[in-house]
Amino acid sequence: MEERSGIRAHACRLENRNAASLTGVREVVSFDENQVVMDTDMGLLTIKGKDLHVSRLTVEKGEMEVEGQIDSLAYSSNEAYRKAGQSILARLFG
Repeated sequence: MEERSGIRAHACRLENRNAASLTGVREVVSFDENQVVMDTDMGLLTIKGKDLHVSRLTVEKGEMEVEGQIDSLAYSSNEAYRKAGQSILARLFG
């Protein structure tokens, strides 16, 4: 994938709701068998489902593959993630 001004191209390919291939992944925030949360160049991406596992992760290239029963993919702002990591006082007065 091509890089433009420091941002990698982000792509998400879903195959038969049991495999997802992603590019533009910055880091995996959390994962378990029901949910995978990752920071991408287009915001936070949450994949929900059952029996999920990360079958391939190449952080240097920003590539990732997830397998299992995929029920939903949802994007949210990176700001929400960054604020969630702050203390309650920083969120109140920030």
